[in-house]
Amino acid sequence: MDLPGTHSGDSRRRGRRRRRALVALVVALAVIGGGTWAAWGTLGPVVAGFTESDDWEGSGTGSVDVRVVAGDSGRAIGRTLADAGVVKSSSAFVTAARAQPETAGIQPGTYRLKEHMSAAAAVALLLDPAAKVTTRLTVPEGLTVPQVLALVEKTTGVPAADLEAAVADPAALGLPAAANGNAEGYLFPATYSVNPGESAADVLKAMVTQANTVLANLGVPPERVHDVVVEASIAQKEARSAEDMAKVTRVLANRMAIGMPLQLDSTVSYAAGATGKVTTTAEQRATDSPYNTYLHPGLPAGPISNPGEAALQAALNPADGPWLFFVTVNLQTGETRFATTIAEHNANVALFQQYLREHPEQ
Repeated sequence: MDLPGTHSGDSRRRGRRRRRALVALVVALAVIGGGTWAAWGTLGPVVAGFTESDDWEGSGTGSVDVRVVAGDSGRAIGRTLADAGVVKSSSAFVTAARAQPETAGIQPGTYRLKEHMSAAAAVALLLDPAAKVTTRLTVPEGLTVPQVLALVEKTTGVPAADLEAAVADPAALGLPAAANGNAEGYLFPATYSVNPGESAADVLKAMVTQANTVLANLGVPPERVHDVVVEASIAQKEARSAEDMAKVTRVLANRMAIGMPLQLDSTVSYAAGATGKVTTTAEQRATDSPYNTYLHPGLPAGPISNPGEAALQAALNPADGPWLFFVTVNLQTGETRFATTIAEHNANVALFQQYLREHPEQ
């Protein structure tokens, strides 16, 4: 006796639904270094129609550069390869990828493959690090714009003239209004993938875009962007640890609150183009520059480096404390002493001077 909802037709439909669910294979997203790379979507409909005639044999010939974009599904990568003549069909690639679990680790970037490859050979080459021709560019915290441009040229081969032309076009880079057309402070330190054929503007715009994203994620309102980036750039140059950066920004706030000049050697060095120096001369400190915080009250005219997220956090959330002075007393360890009185500060400066005597090379 059939009860309502249990007749044989319903059973057959449920069976078909289960079979369809088994065919639809979703492979987990591959996450490398905090970013999502190739996303493998539903493969079932493509695999179901695959036949051996959809695939080529052998390892292929010639050379073809193919770009895998972040978020591409397995089927999308297959279409890209088929359109480029690497594999015969998308279904062949998806079938080969399904048989190789490691394909979930394919990263975005440009790969040098061959024409008329078997799908299995294409999968194997995509998993071979030697096939990836994307350049990995790591920009450390605290570099200035000229230093970043020199690093980009050295790492990627993008000509210096192109980079200088790109940095002179703030609209093309997407700089925020707070930058006033100056890229300093907005070439965000991070690791980037640079693909063959990318222009100087493409490379630098990626850094500016990342800076804008981080500022937005931190909730920095547009009217505060300029001051936050300037303070963060100072903290980045003056301290190494996040804790010390937050103390540095507190010193800046405490001094400005009582109208005390900031008197920062780091801003004077920036004005003098001597960013690698930890001390300044009397002549440099007497130079009339909007970055000379010995002569001019308040913050310098703009950022003096490209700060990372920890420095931006420090600018947004200074530590609590009464300090008015700080000095790094050991350049090897980064040990920084903070003081409230001039007597305490002078004692700390004496420690720094002793360090310099013991390490004349610095």
